[in-house]
Parts: sequence; structure tokens; C-alpha cells
Amino acid sequence: MISLKKLHHNAYRCIDSEATRKFYEDFLGLPLVKAFEIAETYTGNKTKVLHTFYSLRDSSSLAFFEVLDDPLEYKRWHDFDLHIALEVEESILIDFFNKGKKSNIETRGISDHGFIKSIYFRDPNGYVIELTTPNENYENKYTSKPREILNDWTNNKYDKNK
Repeated sequence: MISLKKLHHNAYRCIDSEATRKFYEDFLGLPLVKAFEIAETYTGNKTKVLHTFYSLRDSSSLAFFEVLDDPLEYKRWHDFDLHIALEVEESILIDFFNKGKKSNIETRGISDHGFIKSIYFRDPNGYVIELTTPNENYENKYTSKPREILNDWTNNKYDKNK
């Protein structure tokens, strides 16, 4: 039995809290629901941090830390390194694709992965944001034998003949 209930929040560093807010609240429509400053760590070190939370419809959040005494350097993350995928209806996916293009935000897609369709944006911190919508193959694709697929990968990933 799984005892973990749901995702509460994922937290990421950000370069600038206001630029981050403009992307997540103004562009994506995720309301800023919490913000607080952190002046001291639990170990007693002085710091200057702002922690912000943007709510999703299921009440989970994306959260960000802007740390003034240890600023984040922009990194152009590769999709395989790190991306945040959020589910939307297909009509919303198309609307956001057009909105991203019109807003001069880096926008890629629409990619058909066989079980989902996705578009990709880059936020002001370099993170890749994927909006995705499942299609009729969603329940069947990649769910039939995940343990066997993982075991096969683990046992053969360095086999040059495969």
C-alpha cells in the first residue's frame, strides 16, 4: 500500500522572483498563493531568501526560492536533465502554444509522443515547462510491464550488441 498521499509542492531555485511570477502567474495562469521571506536558516545562518508558491488546480504547488546571498546562475537545461510537465486539456494545449508564440516565449511542439501530445516552454530561470494532454493510448502505453522494461534496461544498457 502506498502511504504517500499526493504531491504537495516541487521547489526550484529562481533568478528573479518577479520575472518568475510573470511567467507562472501572468502567462501560465497559476495563482501566487504564498510568499514569505527567510532571514535565517534552521542552523542559525543569516540569509536573504524569498520563497513563493504557485497553485495548481489539484492544490499542489510549484515553489521557488530566490536566494540573494547565493544567486542562481542561468542554465539552459536540456529536456532530459530537468523539466516540469503539467497536464491540460487539448484545447488549452493549443491555446497555450499560440499564446507562447505570440508572447515571444521560447515555444516548441506540438509533439505527438504516441500516448500524449506536448508543448514546451522555457521559463525565465532556464527550466523547461511541458504542457501535455493524454490521448486514447495513454492508459496502455508504457504501463504493461514497467518492471520488466527496467530490468532489461539495467541488465543490458552497456551491451554494445543491443
